[in-house]
Formats: sequence, structure tokens, C-alpha cells
Amino acid sequence: MNINRKEILRYLGYRGKAADEVVTNTIEDCLNELLRTISPKCIYQIFPVTFGDSNTVTIGTITIKSKNLSQHINGCRQAAIFAATLGPRADLLIQKYNKLDMSKAVILQSCAATVIEAYCDEQQDAIQAQAENQNLYLRPRFSPGYGDFPLTYQKELLAVLDCQKRIGLTVMDSLILAPSKSVTAVIGLTEEATTCHINRCMTCQAKNCPFRKEE
Repeated sequence: MNINRKEILRYLGYRGKAADEVVTNTIEDCLNELLRTISPKCIYQIFPVTFGDSNTVTIGTITIKSKNLSQHINGCRQAAIFAATLGPRADLLIQKYNKLDMSKAVILQSCAATVIEAYCDEQQDAIQAQAENQNLYLRPRFSPGYGDFPLTYQKELLAVLDCQKRIGLTVMDSLILAPSKSVTAVIGLTEEATTCHINRCMTCQAKNCPFRKEE
């Protein structure tokens, strides 16, 4: 798993700034403990895609009203519904340090957020390798909460994959995933060659996001 320390620093607010030795060493300690603790799991399934008007797209049996998602996978005949989690032990570890050492808990949060994204990227690389056998390419994953893709679709995405039974992933009434360090997403499959299938900034509309790629 390729874990980018710069991403951890960005989560911590160090955009364009160097961290001191204490922070750098604490990040490494937190990462090592986190990686010893977690049990990441992933599941996905590929479905046919049909488009309605400019604001709706149907993936398998799920019809989603989202102009941004529809545009993002425009031209795709298939899409994967994808879910991944670091498992409950990541949450328990963060809760432990919330009581023992709040500064370390904050760094652990940033490490866990970076690790789940790195794990998703790794799993997408594997999906891409399989797709290439069919001369297909992946679009970057697009998650509920991006743009106008509502979080309310979390329940349907999890249900179609039977996530609770298969990887222990559920969604609370607040629409927050449990375990919290988890991701759901739609990944379009296209016949058009793409240069990057994990670039999360491809269609993001958040101009002030600290993770926005610098010009």
C-alpha cells in the first residue's frame, strides 16, 4: 500500500509547510500502530449503466439523481459499485487515544483517512488490471457526498453489495458509515483510455479544498 505522508500532513493542515521532527516521528508511530491494528476489506460488483435525463443515471437497479455523477460517468456502459473499510479496530484505536492523548488521536485520524484512500487506490489498481482484459478503463471513483450526489444513496449502495454481511460495513441513521474509516463509491468503466483512474480531483467542484491539485 502506497501511503503518501504529504496527504497526512494536508489533513493536519500543513499544506505547503514542513512539519517538525516531533510531528513527523509521531506520524510514523501512528501509522505503524494503525497498520498493525486494521483489517481492511473491500467488495465491488459491476452493473450495467443507463442514462435518463441529464440529471439521472441508473446503475443496476439503483436510479441516482445527480447531475455531477451522470457527467462523471458519461459514456460508460458499465460501472462498479464499490465499498471498502479499515474495519472497527481503527475506530477503537482512535477512541483509545481520544482518552489518552488527544494530539496523537488527531494524527491517527489523519493517518486513518489517508490509509483508507490508499487502500481504495490499491484495490482500484487491481480492478483496473482486470478491466484491461476487456479493453476497459476506470474513471476515478465518485462517492456519495461529492457534488450533488446525496449521502442518502449510501443505504442502497451498501444493500446491493450486502456489505453488512460480507465486510461488516453499515450506515447509521445520520448517513455516516460505520466503521467510520470506510468508503463507498461508483467507478465508471469506459472504452476510452484515461490517464488516471484514482485522481480524486477530476470533477470535484470544491474550489477551496485543501487537497485540490495545485496549478
